[in-house]
Amino acid sequence: MKTKVDPDLCTGCELCCDTAPDVFQMKGDVAIAIEGPVPADMEDMVREAAESCPAEAIVIE
Repeated sequence: MKTKVDPDLCTGCELCCDTAPDVFQMKGDVAIAIEGPVPADMEDMVREAAESCPAEAIVIE
């Protein structure tokens, strides 16, 4: 699984950073995701972050 954050949709609420801090972090006013594949033990947290994102800015591939 890979994930990314659409910077045009991100509102910078930091909910994803709170839910999966090892995958998402803030860069300025928007969140970014780690590069490369998401570790298998963090996939559920990433799905939860995507489902909880109020701006629907998280893309899972």
